[in-house]
Amino acid sequence: MLNAKTGLAVTLAAMLATTPKAVTAHPHVFIDTGLEVIFDDQGRMTHVKVTWQYDDLYSLLLAEDYKVDADGDGALTDQEREDLTGFDANWVQGYAGDLEVVLDGQVLKLSRPIDPTADMIKGRLISSHLREVSGSPKLSGDPVSLKAFDPSYYTAYDVTLPVTIKGRDDCDILRIEPDIEGQLALMQAQLLSLDANADLEENDIPLIGGEFATDIRITCPAL
Repeated sequence: MLNAKTGLAVTLAAMLATTPKAVTAHPHVFIDTGLEVIFDDQGRMTHVKVTWQYDDLYSLLLAEDYKVDADGDGALTDQEREDLTGFDANWVQGYAGDLEVVLDGQVLKLSRPIDPTADMIKGRLISSHLREVSGSPKLSGDPVSLKAFDPSYYTAYDVTLPVTIKGRDDCDILRIEPDIEGQLALMQAQLLSLDANADLEENDIPLIGGEFATDIRITCPAL
């Protein structure tokens, strides 16, 4: 799967080859991502539905691991679909689901995955799940920000699937793309200032995943 994030991975790998050995962050898994923000009949944001479509290579590896699509036709049988459902929803303790939702400067607490689904489309595994938004906040003019990213950047999330709103028709969606070139230049300057054996944590070098994430901002009027 070739996209902007794939090109970024190549750039990062080349750049990091001559910087401190503690740095290994570049994507190994690429996921096309979709988001659906769900409101109830009182206009409260109750859930976010997340869709992940895995890249071709990782889909192949997962299919082999879970012993599905044995005939190689790029689709699942009903039984395989049932068996695979939830394969990526059994999260280890502390895993935040690679989704950050921020309102009024506060990161909102999200539930673990609910109602997972799984399928395969043209050889690529695709899954979805719901995340309940704690407190079901009402939006009152200030935007809510949604970012899909892995802080360590082992996995690259590219928001190429639809971003939609369910339950309200009066909200605006703004998509803010990351300044990839600027962030790369800043990172390179930080890394080149360090000794080759430097420890990144001791030198306050941050995790980079969030810097390369598309920022989806949804604004709704107060009801």
